Amino acid sequence: MGRQRILVTGGAGFVGSHLCERLVADGHEVVCLDNFFTGTHANVAKLRDNPRFELFRHDVQEALTMEVDQIFHLACPASPIHYQRNPVRTIRTAVEGTLNLLDVARECGARILIASTSEVYGDPAQHPQTEAYWGNVNPIGPRACYDEGKRCAEALATSYADQYGVEVRIARIFNTYGPRMHENDGRVVSNFIVQALTEKPLTVFGDGKQTRSFCYVSDLIEGFVRLMASEHGAAPVNLGNPRESSMLELATLVKQMTGSKSAIVHAPLPKDDPARRNPDITRAQELLGGWTPAVPLEKGIAETIAYFRNVVG
Repeated sequence: MGRQRILVTGGAGFVGSHLCERLVADGHEVVCLDNFFTGTHANVAKLRDNPRFELFRHDVQEALTMEVDQIFHLACPASPIHYQRNPVRTIRTAVEGTLNLLDVARECGARILIASTSEVYGDPAQHPQTEAYWGNVNPIGPRACYDEGKRCAEALATSYADQYGVEVRIARIFNTYGPRMHENDGRVVSNFIVQALTEKPLTVFGDGKQTRSFCYVSDLIEGFVRLMASEHGAAPVNLGNPRESSMLELATLVKQMTGSKSAIVHAPLPKDDPARRNPDITRAQELLGGWTPAVPLEKGIAETIAYFRNVVG
């Protein structure tokens, strides 16, 4: 594949900025779109002077026209603190934003990758989760604005593929971490690291036995690039790390690696918080050239700690 003109929505965010860097490094022209609700100029500062990088402030809820070859649609608040701050805005971003980008893809013949989420599985009754599992989601709960917004985005994308022939790829992203996470976004990796570095108690919700599977950001980006290049079609693909860790295990690891003297304290479990979350990545491995996460949790956490040492001083 030669040089492509690629649109990345949410490109100044945590994951989006890493994707922009990868695409520019691969020789492509990148158009980064962001409304800076959670993204920052600092995340893309290294790219600003590159002639193959363009940055635009735009909210995907508003229609747009653009000539591009590919679209990575990542724009949407992804942490509970941010998406629950304005639930109507969140679901409108997920639904109207996806509609607008699907229209761009349809108009200019671009292939589009929709960033979906493991949250479509809700509090899963199946473990690990395969793409065939329909999920266990509360449609009116506090997480519904995000969960149901992403489920609708998947339905829209597959409908555009079926009805209009739009080339769609759907990535169901499991918990991702790494440098440029927002220090106040409420996700467990950044929470624990910031608390440990500032010698505050590490807050574990519930008994801490609930699990997540943490994927380092560079592994996710590799999965994105391979999925976009594949001839797989619109069926969703799980992208995540199958290594499963409990919240207590993660808190203990962060304490050890930061050398923190912080205590581990427990707080009430938030409503609808999933008990277990673990991806079956068989489909990704079969379709994406043997893709599998390569960064061990310990190494990824070390890189993330190094980043946050500079952020929190």
